[in-house]
Amino acid sequence: MNRIRLFLKRLAGRSIAVRLAVSAVFWSFAILLISGLILAALYRDNTERAFDQRLLVYANTLASNLVSPGDAERDLGPIGDPRFELPLSGWYWQVARPNAKPGEVRSSKSLFGGQLPSLAPDAEAARFGEIRRGYGKAPDERGLRLIERDIDLGQEGRFIIRVGGPADEIEDSARRFSFALFVTFSLLGLALGFTTLLQIRFGLQPLAQLRGALGAIRRGEAERIQGEYPRDIAPVASEINLLLETNREILERARTQVGNLAHALKTPLSIIVNEAEGAPNEVKVREQAVIMRDQVNYYLDRARAAAMAGTLGTLTEVEPVLRALARTFDKIYRDKNLQIEISTSPATRFRGERQDLEEMAGNLIDNAAKWAVGHVKITVEQQQQDERPWIHVVIDDDGPGLPEGAREEMIKRGRRLDETKPGSGLGLSIVSDLAALYRGRLKLEASPLGGLRAKLELPGDGG
Repeated sequence: MNRIRLFLKRLAGRSIAVRLAVSAVFWSFAILLISGLILAALYRDNTERAFDQRLLVYANTLASNLVSPGDAERDLGPIGDPRFELPLSGWYWQVARPNAKPGEVRSSKSLFGGQLPSLAPDAEAARFGEIRRGYGKAPDERGLRLIERDIDLGQEGRFIIRVGGPADEIEDSARRFSFALFVTFSLLGLALGFTTLLQIRFGLQPLAQLRGALGAIRRGEAERIQGEYPRDIAPVASEINLLLETNREILERARTQVGNLAHALKTPLSIIVNEAEGAPNEVKVREQAVIMRDQVNYYLDRARAAAMAGTLGTLTEVEPVLRALARTFDKIYRDKNLQIEISTSPATRFRGERQDLEEMAGNLIDNAAKWAVGHVKITVEQQQQDERPWIHVVIDDDGPGLPEGAREEMIKRGRRLDETKPGSGLGLSIVSDLAALYRGRLKLEASPLGGLRAKLELPGDGG
């Protein structure tokens, strides 16, 4: 019972096509098996009836010879089948009075002095005139199919007639029929299985088409579901298209509002900075204005990323972004003579906005280049997690690194390792927050190069 439950639990997670195929194969097998057993039983029953009818004809012939005028003890003679004359041929007849002694029993030559078993426990108690059928053993221990009939000749007394034939004929006939039935039903089962698979494939084709259309939207190759679908699926496709359009409108409004807010805040900040010139606390005002601008930019970028994260159809090639960033930081830190090494596949794609990837990778490469002695290595790997594609952007440097206890602290907003280095302390925090919006994460580890390893996990494209 537990195995059945486990099988059903596993089957529940399979595709609809697999579930339909397994269900069809199971019920087809069950129906064919039950039908085969019923047909085999009916054929065996009909074969026994036909065999019994043959034996009854011989028994009636013997009864007719007994009731013919003349001495009832005379030789009954042949009854039309030469097999009754061959010793131990498997075909036998026997006529005797109830409780007759061995010398008083008349039988066919084939019985060769033996006797046929009785089908009635007590011949005297049996009702004369009835016909009994059953199986027994011949003198040579072979199986027999027997017919036993009782007749009453009045003054001449009562007689029991037994006729038997080889039961092997019934078994062989039933066996041949069962084999033919097995072959026929096996071919029928294969034909049913093949046609069922064709029906499933044909019936589920619209779902496969819908899946392909959604994949095209996810890969950025289409903006809506195209094509005609059956009445059962067409409403689903229409609702998905409506959902995509609504999502697009919401994102567009979010972009507009974020852009308006950015302009609305940046202009007053610029005025404050300009008006601060010549004021007694000019340095302090400028410092606070810069902090406010950084904070505004941080939260505006975060709001924009939150609106765009996970948008269908948004894909970004990873290699061009990384190489462009590498060239930029190579120029910025030309005095350090940095060696920035990139190892990635041209087919690697990030499921998100290019600007967000540039923001995250740029902050990590900038941080690595800032602390590296002379070598920065960027590696991009593709992996499958929970049946979904992910990319791991790993950035190593040969700088001083970070103690294990300080790595988590550095991801918090505004934390800086060295105040003498330029920066606001928001870089790693921005990367961590942006990655979280895409359901990814940022991890800091020890690098094989001796410095810090930043491992960025982001959703990828599985094709």
